[in-house]
Amino acid sequence: MSNFLQVIIGFSSGIAVGSGFVAFLTILGIIPRLLQLSHAEAYVKVFICSVIFGTLLGTYFSFTENTFNDSTVLLILFGLSHGVFNGMVAAALAEVLNVFPILTKRLHLKKYLLSLLMAIVFGKVLGSLFQWLYFVKT
Repeated sequence: MSNFLQVIIGFSSGIAVGSGFVAFLTILGIIPRLLQLSHAEAYVKVFICSVIFGTLLGTYFSFTENTFNDSTVLLILFGLSHGVFNGMVAAALAEVLNVFPILTKRLHLKKYLLSLLMAIVFGKVLGSLFQWLYFVKT
């Protein structure tokens, strides 16, 4: 009976978290804005399938002991794609919420906006590469 209760609680928790993730992406319009920014409106189904596949794959690797024992070059490519996706979602979220216009206006950084955005993008990419090369590879 205890195992059955754990399965029900785990499944219910997964449904709640998954619903929250979908609500986050749809209500804030992250995917449509991401498509608009990348000028890839024709690839809506590819983006949606990529998000679903990436979420399922990430969930699978979170709950298993599987690791990548591949070459460093392949891990760099995985880390780079991870960083690019996170950076694009963060940029789309920030644009939807108008974070950067408010931040640059309040901190008087209008002339440094491009540098600020590039620092965020490169920080995300390097952080993801570090995670993949240090934590996943070992």
